[in-house]
Amino acid sequence: MHLFPLEIDPNKNWLPMDGCVLYLRNIVGPIDMQVGYFQSLFHSVEWKNDEAILFGKKIITKRKVAWYGDEPFSYTYSNVTKQGLIWNSDLLEIKALVEDKCGESFNSCLLNLYHNGSEGMSWHSDGEKDLKANGTIASLSLGAERKFAFKHKQTKEKVELWLESGSLLLMKDQTQSHWLHRLPPSKKIHEPRINLTFRNIVK
Repeated sequence: MHLFPLEIDPNKNWLPMDGCVLYLRNIVGPIDMQVGYFQSLFHSVEWKNDEAILFGKKIITKRKVAWYGDEPFSYTYSNVTKQGLIWNSDLLEIKALVEDKCGESFNSCLLNLYHNGSEGMSWHSDGEKDLKANGTIASLSLGAERKFAFKHKQTKEKVELWLESGSLLLMKDQTQSHWLHRLPPSKKIHEPRINLTFRNIVK
């Protein structure tokens, strides 16, 4: 397990320029609460294997996803359009917790289920036209601790940090315009992880 210093400043900007990324350690509570939320989401969320269309070919991932919101929003990424589901009680409870911690409100959430470290996410930015321009994306992690990386689109400078279970990562301001991010795979991780990315769809 990666060892963090005892204290991490929640106001520290982890990016050197062109954006803002904040990291808040465990906002959920004791490990039993984290496990409880994980198990509840694992069983209550309507998971589906993610799909993407690359060079005209449909790709189906092992990673599973789900899309929820205030209403049945349409959201298009990787050339595939998803239709949102209405929040369930677990997600509303977690949404309220996240909004309280970051002082912002969100109308939708894209969830990812990684079964183990072999499943990750390649370099990308969340700059789809459906999303609020320069809006905050709040990413809550539950389960396995995973490395997360950023890469500047022009300079190629990289920033890496580890996301603990219960932690909240805030990507703010112009981060999506200037930085790519990814979840690199790892053969050393055998436990699952659920990631909830709260965001705002522009109606």
